[in-house]
Amino acid sequence: MSHPDPYGSTEPRGWDRPAPALPWPDTDLEPGPWRPAPAAPTQPAEPDTYARPDAYDTYAGPDNTYAGPYPTTSRRHDGPGRYDGPPAGDRGRPDGPEHRAPWGEPARDDEYPTAQIAPVRDEPTDQIPAVRDEPEPEPPPGRRGRGRRRASAERPPTTTPKTSRAGRNLPAAIGVGVALGASVVVPLFFFMPAFLAVLAAAVGIGIWEMARAVRRSGAHPPLAPLVAGGVITVGLAWFAGPDALCLGLLVTVLGTMIWRLGDGPGNYQRDLTAATLIAVYVPFLAGFAAMLAAAPGDGHLRVLVTLVAVVLSDTGGYAAGVSFGKHPMAPTISPKKSWEGFAGSVTAAAAGSAVLLWVLFDVAPWWGALFGMAISVSAVLGDLAESMIKRDLGVKDMSNLLPGHGGLMDRLDSILFAVPVAYLLLAVFVPVVS
Repeated sequence: MSHPDPYGSTEPRGWDRPAPALPWPDTDLEPGPWRPAPAAPTQPAEPDTYARPDAYDTYAGPDNTYAGPYPTTSRRHDGPGRYDGPPAGDRGRPDGPEHRAPWGEPARDDEYPTAQIAPVRDEPTDQIPAVRDEPEPEPPPGRRGRGRRRASAERPPTTTPKTSRAGRNLPAAIGVGVALGASVVVPLFFFMPAFLAVLAAAVGIGIWEMARAVRRSGAHPPLAPLVAGGVITVGLAWFAGPDALCLGLLVTVLGTMIWRLGDGPGNYQRDLTAATLIAVYVPFLAGFAAMLAAAPGDGHLRVLVTLVAVVLSDTGGYAAGVSFGKHPMAPTISPKKSWEGFAGSVTAAAAGSAVLLWVLFDVAPWWGALFGMAISVSAVLGDLAESMIKRDLGVKDMSNLLPGHGGLMDRLDSILFAVPVAYLLLAVFVPVVS
């Protein structure tokens, strides 16, 4: 017998307390009579897509009370409980069979909440207020916003200068070309020592542009000995002729080697190679122009016919290339040069030189035409040589010193290759004729 509850309760505790009666029979406690299991069908039954799972074998009545199993007698397709869906005529109705439970009861509203939602109607848009563009906030005075500035009556729009088909600003190029021609021709005919000064200045600027351009490849040729040696080379060619020109080139290269020793052995060979290229390309070739001008009696005319032949070659090539150019001459070096432009260069230089040499030096026209053709070919080769150097260095122009032309070396490239050929041919043609 259990002990009495110390808190005053007289009911027994634990296993001495009788179990309450269950409201339903417990099969584990009260087993019924044994029944054999139903035999398996000979053919597998087709799956019933409308069968409800076993957890829903009972349904709740209208008052959520237990109402018993479904009123079907079988779940197989061959039994009376098969559900084939609503009739075709009743589908779509709010109270049709598809809105009811499979056992015939009407569906509740909480099972289909969207049935209580009112349909959406198209409302007229004329009652909606129009959206107006808000004005952009003005930037503070004295400060311009990002992007292009806006044009107004007081401030017209900025226009970009138009370029020609050859990629040049043609008005600027013509103006600069006329100014350069005047700076050469005027001292050439009125004060010859001034022409030497102009030539020395052009050589110094050309050396500076070349030294500045080759620095992109990692070479750093010394600028001071190159400029000083270039001016000395041109002066020696003016006063002493071809032998002094070669001596000036040798002095320039040796002076550059000695100057470069002060910077140490790092990259010495590369810097000296670049310096030698500059010394040969700019002051040595320009020394032939000095020797042409220093010729006694007609030196200014020799320089004039050479410059006119180069100008005619450039002008004829430009006009023919823009008008008829279709076949690239050297697409990897200078894509804008064409064979049609080259033919125009040779034709224009040959025709002009034939007339000019016949008038000034009394040279036969065919010799003059040959002179013009040779000058045109050498000028084109000089242009291609400088274009190859610029391609190798990765620059478009040697500098932006001259609007419409780039750098001064972009104008001297043709002349530097033409003056040695002119010096040789005029030394042969003019003395033979005279």
